[in-house]
Amino acid sequence: MCNKPKTVSCPEPFEPLFLEAEKQMEGFFSSLERKPETGTLTISGERYILARAATFSVQLRKILEEEYGRIAAEKLAYSLGRAAGIKDAEFFMEKLMLERGPAALSAGPVHFAFVGWAYVDIFPESAPTTDENYYLIYDHPYSFEADAYMREKIETDRPVCLMNAGYSSGWCQVAFGVELAAREITCRANGDDQCIFVMGHTSRIHEYVVEAQERYGKLD
Repeated sequence: MCNKPKTVSCPEPFEPLFLEAEKQMEGFFSSLERKPETGTLTISGERYILARAATFSVQLRKILEEEYGRIAAEKLAYSLGRAAGIKDAEFFMEKLMLERGPAALSAGPVHFAFVGWAYVDIFPESAPTTDENYYLIYDHPYSFEADAYMREKIETDRPVCLMNAGYSSGWCQVAFGVELAAREITCRANGDDQCIFVMGHTSRIHEYVVEAQERYGKLD
């Protein structure tokens, strides 16, 4: 029986790419140095920071909502995640010498898992391409945002994994060189069984969301 990726679930044809990405990320994260006396944490020479999940999701969102309103706060959270995804993808494509396309995409969910954002389960109907037909549908079973809301026992009436959506769309946009957006259509934080996301070209994302709603659930 062949090995399967530990950090990602994906259609079988993509498994070799994710296995290779896991080896590369394991090598990168094997060199971790903590220096509390200087307030630094470095991984393979790159400085990282640790943040409590609830602070970075529930409480940050609450402050943003009080200051700017709910819709603006959601846009800011999505944009923050998106910017992080774009810059991390640019860094790792150069660092690991990844070619644009599936190889660059595969490093994203693996890095996502190593830094504690979520596990990624890519659905079989996904069809990532380098044009406006790009389509990805996936679940984040352990999204740090949904988990934080559930641990705090905060009931929500809409999906909350905005940074998860932003990060994944930002990474994949760099990986494939097409303008992408992602939307969460179901979320464990508001009572659904899964945190399901749809990603597509900005010209088709609404179409894809409607199709996914009909199959998996409704998004307000």
